[in-house]
Amino acid sequence: MQVAAWLRITHKAESLVDVRGHLTSLNRLEAVHMMYCGIDVAKHKHAALILDEKGKVLKPALSFSNDRQGFDQLLGLLAEFSQPVTIGMEATGHYWLSLYDDLTCQGHPVIVLNPLQIAAYRRSGIRKVKNDRNDAFWIADYVRIANLSPTEQDLPSLLQLRELSRFRFGLTDQIGDVKRRILAILDRVFPEYETLFSSVFWKSSRQLLKEAVTADEFADFDLAELSQLLRSTSRGRFGSDKAETIQRPARRSVGVGFLADVVRIKMRCLLEQIEPLERQRTQVDEELEALMAQIPQHITSIPGIGLATGAAILAEIGDVNRFESAEKLVAYAGIDPTVYQTGQFQASQARMSKRGSPYLRHALWQAASMAVRYDPDLRSFYQAKRAEGKHHGTAIGAVCRKLLARIYIILKEQRPYVIRNC
Repeated sequence: MQVAAWLRITHKAESLVDVRGHLTSLNRLEAVHMMYCGIDVAKHKHAALILDEKGKVLKPALSFSNDRQGFDQLLGLLAEFSQPVTIGMEATGHYWLSLYDDLTCQGHPVIVLNPLQIAAYRRSGIRKVKNDRNDAFWIADYVRIANLSPTEQDLPSLLQLRELSRFRFGLTDQIGDVKRRILAILDRVFPEYETLFSSVFWKSSRQLLKEAVTADEFADFDLAELSQLLRSTSRGRFGSDKAETIQRPARRSVGVGFLADVVRIKMRCLLEQIEPLERQRTQVDEELEALMAQIPQHITSIPGIGLATGAAILAEIGDVNRFESAEKLVAYAGIDPTVYQTGQFQASQARMSKRGSPYLRHALWQAASMAVRYDPDLRSFYQAKRAEGKHHGTAIGAVCRKLLARIYIILKEQRPYVIRNC
């Protein structure tokens, strides 16, 4: 590094005086030593430790509370050093957000780290000691060794996107749970019902289930009234023919009849739960669309990646520049295959490591499932894996890895996705 600096200085210098002047400037730069502060984040108390560029502890670890008084203690500690202090902290739950916001507002460079990175680095130590002071040391030392850049300034926007996309994931999970419970009821009292509609949860089907649940109730339903109900809820798509199609299997159903009174109450309650949840998800989708419009991105140009899926992938990846290669992003997502080899033995089957964000893996799985339908190249890749005898899930996992590598490129180069014709 010094040789390179010397060559740049002598190249620019026009005289020996210039060389001496540049050398003086270089020496001054070298005299500015970097300091590294590691912060172990917890719910009530944080711990901070500062190292110099050689890894020497400069002051005893500071334990400070997660409030204004504690934050001021940390700022006072940082102010004791005239040299710049680079701060590292783990993204532990949501407890790091307030401290990150306060430090960045004060102009301090902060690097947000994945806890898995620190856990792996800590295992490289000889002594197996785990406490707040020790954790803060490993964080500071990792920042010192890794020579990382401060976390990007767009982090607040990405964090908003992540909060909202994860909330949407929770709503979708709740909706799915309600739907599974509705199907479980029908499996007992009218198992043939699920075959009567493309989706049990269409508007016309939901309205029917508010009026009748068991097979006996559908069999006893007045045919004219059933036809009118179907016609009004389906905007004329269904009528008397559909009514007869429903009543025919109802009369021969093997469903349990004595549960009628109980399941009627349960069905009504479940249907009343699902409708507001879906309205809330629609509201979240509108807010996600507004947030995505504020962030430069081309992820939704990929066939099969819609607004919600794209928001989840973008938010969970965060700053793509912190990944040196697509392979590291694949490993971060936890869709890389595990490898087990010892001596002459090597396992013949590999599974996903499933480390990192489960939200990212879920969104990638959705994106890959749609990509094999709309992207000719990825569809051919999926079909080739299936032709090799791979299970559907294994083939989709392979598509996930290939798709994420392409996502890495478009995020890195900030350009739209180009479909490859096979």
